[in-house]
Amino acid sequence: MASLLVTLSAGAVFGVALAAPPGPMNAIIAEESVVRGWVAGFKAGLGAMSADAIFFVLAARGVVAFVGRFPLVRAAMIGVGGLLMLYFAYGAAVDLRSSFRPGDGAADESDPRVGTGFKKAFVLALTNPYQILFWLTIGVGLLQPGTVDILAQTPYVGDTLAGFLVVETGSPALVAGFFSGIVIWITGFPAALVGAERRVEAFAPLVAGLSAVVLAGFGVVFLAESVSIFA
Repeated sequence: MASLLVTLSAGAVFGVALAAPPGPMNAIIAEESVVRGWVAGFKAGLGAMSADAIFFVLAARGVVAFVGRFPLVRAAMIGVGGLLMLYFAYGAAVDLRSSFRPGDGAADESDPRVGTGFKKAFVLALTNPYQILFWLTIGVGLLQPGTVDILAQTPYVGDTLAGFLVVETGSPALVAGFFSGIVIWITGFPAALVGAERRVEAFAPLVAGLSAVVLAGFGVVFLAESVSIFA
């Protein structure tokens, strides 16, 4: 029982560690949260997590590894992801203007725009090379018996955390904990942003502007990477 809890907890830490670093997914979640409210931000997070669930199933069936053998297919997916990020960056810039408004900053939950974040994050996640690369490598490893250094896989700071949390892979508890960690992040991150936006009037336009910059930056990088592979 203790071993099961450790595995679940390790998976949750892994999920939070991978979901938390700044990037295009969190840029969309942040924008939706401060412009349209917690529900919209949570739905955007669900969109990204749904893509991970699809990648998980494909990895379990070996499809992800099969696609990874074709660089041109991967390049095309990265290029599409780059174009989508630029398009969503434009949308974030438009939201920057609309976020200057009276009230608490949240759209009514019946507003159809509240659900657009799910579609945006879902489509973007399906073409996000970072998520694709994760499931081609570490994600496949989670399904196979062995061990994984959980914190060593954390973006940006993995080298300094290597060796602190090593767990056995191939366990359903590890996968369940991983997705639980993502749920914790997509629940708490929007809530924190909405709380901050209510206390600071200028927070919504600031986050919308930063989201536009982050998405545009990643879009340019992904397009450049796609072109380099085709060249």
